Amino acid sequence: MIVKNPKFEISAVSKKQYPSKGIPEIVLAGKSNVGKSSFINTLINRKSLARTSSEPGKTRQINFYNIDEKFYFVDLPGYGYSKMSKQEQEKVGKFIEEYLFSRENIAKILLLLDIRHKPNENDKLMYDYIRSTKRPYLIIANKADKIAITKVDEAVQEIRQSLNLSDKEIVLPFSAERKIYSDSVWKNILIGVEKQ
Repeated sequence: MIVKNPKFEISAVSKKQYPSKGIPEIVLAGKSNVGKSSFINTLINRKSLARTSSEPGKTRQINFYNIDEKFYFVDLPGYGYSKMSKQEQEKVGKFIEEYLFSRENIAKILLLLDIRHKPNENDKLMYDYIRSTKRPYLIIANKADKIAITKVDEAVQEIRQSLNLSDKEIVLPFSAERKIYSDSVWKNILIGVEKQ
C-alpha cells in the first residue's frame, strides 16, 4: 500500500480523548522496545512519524496515527518495563484495558514479539489477554533482520509452539531493515480494515 499523508493525531489516556472519526483502528501491542514505532515507520515508508527511542518504556500513552483518513495505527504503551513505578504500571494497565475492551473501532490487534526470543511470561499474558477481547488479531515476529534468513521459519515455528497456536492463527515475520516482509503484513492489515 502506498501511504500519501500519514499524520500523528493524538496521544490519549482516556475515552474522551480518543479520535471520533469512526475509521478502523489497527492496534499495536508488545513489550517495551520490541520495535512498534519502527514497524509503523517502515510500513508507511517514513523515517520518523512514530517516534522511536532506544530507551524502553518511552510510550506512556495511546498514540493514534492517522493513515490517509483510511484507518489508524494505534500504538499502545509497551509492557514489561521494570523501571516504571508500580503505580504508573497500574494506571497504564487500566487505560489499555479500557481501550481494548470498550473501543468499537478496533479492526485488528497486532501483537509484536521479538523473533530472537521465545515468548516470555508477559508476552503469554498479553497473548491470552488479546484473545479474551474476542477481537481479530495477528502475531508479528519482529526484528527478523537480527537472525539469518534461513532461520526465520524455524523461529516462527518456535513462537507458534510456545504460545500453543492453532493452524488458523497467523504469525508473520517482519523486519524494519529487510522490507521483504512488508507486503504480507500489509495484506493482513488491509483485510482487517476492509472487514470493519
